[in-house]
Amino acid sequence: MIDATQTLGQVAATYPASTLVFLRHQLDFCCGGRQKLGDAARVAGLDPDKLIKEIEAEISTKTADRWDTKPLPELVEFILRRYHDTLRADLPALLEAARKVERVHGAKASCPKGLASTVDQLYSELDQHMQKEEQVLFPAIRGGSRGDHVHMPIRMMMQEHDDHGVVLRNIRQLASNFEPPGEACATWRALYAGLKKLEAELMEHIHLENNVLFPRTLAG
Repeated sequence: MIDATQTLGQVAATYPASTLVFLRHQLDFCCGGRQKLGDAARVAGLDPDKLIKEIEAEISTKTADRWDTKPLPELVEFILRRYHDTLRADLPALLEAARKVERVHGAKASCPKGLASTVDQLYSELDQHMQKEEQVLFPAIRGGSRGDHVHMPIRMMMQEHDDHGVVLRNIRQLASNFEPPGEACATWRALYAGLKKLEAELMEHIHLENNVLFPRTLAG
């Protein structure tokens, strides 16, 4: 069913439940979706065969929509509703929480100094990115544009996805892998939990575009 020569993106597109396993092991299936599963596993210090068995076990217990077989306009609408709307609802509160933690706990060695400005950077970049998709690329896809007609905007969006991936890694590092210290207050703990959820959802979001929507659109 799954073999080590498939890419992370291919596995995630065909078996959506596999993303839970990839997230568990911090395997980049969105921006790094072109990596072969076996190669990615070995770099992470994992046994590819055991990883495949873990994925297959996850698949056997869950069902999920396979967006690689559904109409592209339907996938676009799902991305807008599930990810764009959610990001706009969640990010302002996370940014405010990050600012509060640094303001109140700035004197502590464990305080994630610089986290608020990095979350603000992500918020600003994502807002601009989503506007480009909503105003240019997604209307073109819904209107039937395929192949070379949308090559340049897709290339630009994929480059920006890579940039988002860099910022996500910076956030994880500043937030100590989202593990709050013992002295963390309720806001601090909620911030890290919210950022961990944001990371997972943004990776799923980018994966659906990079590994499903964009390849299918370019293929016509």
